Amino acid sequence: MPANLPPQYFEAEKVYRQAKTAEDKVEALEAMLAIMPKHKGTDKLRAELRRRIAKHNEEAERRPAGGKRGSAYNIRKEGSGQVVLVGLPNAGKSNLVSVLTGTLLDVGSYPFTTKSASPAMMRFENIQIQLIDMPPITDRDAKAWFAHLLRNADMLLIIVDLGGDVLGQMEAILAELENTKVNVRRSNSTEEMSFGIVRKKAVVVGSRSDLDVSGANYDGLNARYGEEFLVVSVSAEKGTGIDEMKRVVFDALDIVRVFTRSPGKKEELEEPVVLKRGSTIEDVAESIHKDFRSQLKYAQVWGSGKFDGQRVKRDHIVEDGDIVEVHA
Repeated sequence: MPANLPPQYFEAEKVYRQAKTAEDKVEALEAMLAIMPKHKGTDKLRAELRRRIAKHNEEAERRPAGGKRGSAYNIRKEGSGQVVLVGLPNAGKSNLVSVLTGTLLDVGSYPFTTKSASPAMMRFENIQIQLIDMPPITDRDAKAWFAHLLRNADMLLIIVDLGGDVLGQMEAILAELENTKVNVRRSNSTEEMSFGIVRKKAVVVGSRSDLDVSGANYDGLNARYGEEFLVVSVSAEKGTGIDEMKRVVFDALDIVRVFTRSPGKKEELEEPVVLKRGSTIEDVAESIHKDFRSQLKYAQVWGSGKFDGQRVKRDHIVEDGDIVEVHA
């Protein structure tokens, strides 16, 4: 099937070829991915672009901290997804990350406490998800490297302080995201993106839900933005909504956990294979070993089949919690 790539793709490809730094190359590749239509004819090309992005990210990470822009802030993705927190000064990002991950971060009552990107791992049931606490999005000193982390993340959490002007905070955050060419607004997936714009999924989190004014402010925030974003509220201070917050992050990442086993052996339920939602038996086979995709004869599935142990085809879509036995 032909790829049928639009002219904007080739413009981005030209930018990629002319790029000098690893960060600029990643930015161009991400633009190519965003522009590229999604169908079977582009599957191989899409995989190749993702491989290049991973390669250039590794190049950037290997550079010493005194190197070119962004070199100290290329954070390797770990766990089952990378989630970046975005907000204004004193929105409660660091406190929330500390509670969600059990990691003690530098939390202060004054603006701009966070000076660099701080990763920490959040446990959700049987997987780990990487959260990255960031300086305020309005921090001009961080501007040079902020965009790369935002564009490279799997999703964003927009943190809004429910004790303040919630609508004003959202307007300021969305304006800053637009300046970094990151689109988080819900839109038709077939809509043509402007050159260089990267679309990211985002959830709006109202922090400090324990404050007296939080209820009314949350209602106003949800009324204004509820059709565009999932809007939730938490209190890191009281621990309210923390477990629900973890589930929200997992669901928003659009991933599934699949347990595999060899024929005649018990499944290892502690370490699932994590795949994007919509993945197939072929993808499960490839996750076990790169050659299994071509060698796959059939598979049996417990969970999403019509009955336990059902023999399924290569294109069978797996669901969260499935147990798959691959026969190659």
